[in-house]
Amino acid sequence: MLTTYIYGAGDIRVQEVTKPTIRHSTDALIRVVRSCICGSDLHHFHNFPATPDSPKQMGHEFIGIVEEIGTDVSTINVGDFVIAPFAISCGTCGFCHEGLYTSCVSGTFWGRGEVGGAQAEYVLSPFADGTLVVVPGITEDSELLPSLLTLSDVYGTGYHAAKCAQVGPGDEVVVIGDGAVGLLAVLSAKQLGAQNIILMGSHQARTDLGREFGATHVVSERGDVGIAAVRALTQNNQGASKVLEAVGHLPAYEQALGVVRAGGVISRVGVPQYEEAPVGMGALFGRNITLTGGVAPVRAYINELLPAILNGQVNPGRVFDSTISIQDVPLGYAAMDQRRALKVMIAF
Repeated sequence: MLTTYIYGAGDIRVQEVTKPTIRHSTDALIRVVRSCICGSDLHHFHNFPATPDSPKQMGHEFIGIVEEIGTDVSTINVGDFVIAPFAISCGTCGFCHEGLYTSCVSGTFWGRGEVGGAQAEYVLSPFADGTLVVVPGITEDSELLPSLLTLSDVYGTGYHAAKCAQVGPGDEVVVIGDGAVGLLAVLSAKQLGAQNIILMGSHQARTDLGREFGATHVVSERGDVGIAAVRALTQNNQGASKVLEAVGHLPAYEQALGVVRAGGVISRVGVPQYEEAPVGMGALFGRNITLTGGVAPVRAYINELLPAILNGQVNPGRVFDSTISIQDVPLGYAAMDQRRALKVMIAF
């Protein structure tokens, strides 16, 4: 089978490897139908150290068909169509019972250690009952596949940003970032009843989609000019009560500090590419600002978000603007890195 490896910054290769087999009684073997490249994969693409003898398998988002199950798998059957959240979880520990699947005591992530990456023709899932979510009635030629694929990460992550910020009816919300997560944070804020949704982004094709998802305003400027433009769109120029940061770079966090009102909430879901950020008197403490967010436990949101996809109310799969084969994955990385593609889907 074919799978994707990274050997160093910018060095993506698709290679033939042995198809995985069931190792543990709780495993399931999935034939991948759709996978994709994530914006967070670009962090590795830019920074992964050269490791010619120990490359890393790539990819953490996929949907597919169950081909084989271990003897102790009880809720997944051969032939089921499944969504695989980006975090692997046992489903039985205290964190899993709380819905915090990303902190599962036995969990891990695709592409770590002995667990294969998702940009591959087959993936072996540990803890199949606790990880995979079955969607009845879906075939591998369904027009819903792109939207279902977003539930493995980006839709659930955007929704996590809005939920952590407690977005509700009538809220003023700023979304920072026009990548797939930011655009689906806009959609999520709209679903939760936000009235004024300001999207900070500079790529018109993306911000146009953001408007279709529910953004009422777009601010393309950055820095102090962008902060002033956002504040001018909020009540009494005081800033927004809810700010969703979907980038992960320090300038985006600083933008969030600039546009949030006193007593407001900053919810971060962009994977931070920095270790330190201002949180003291002049940043958060003095203005009673809440900082929340984190790694999204997307499995907790799939059943909540799924019905609106199945009945056609929302189409989050529109964030995919390019579809490629597994052989062309290196070209997909280049397209996303060069901003020629918003989010690339891999079809098998």
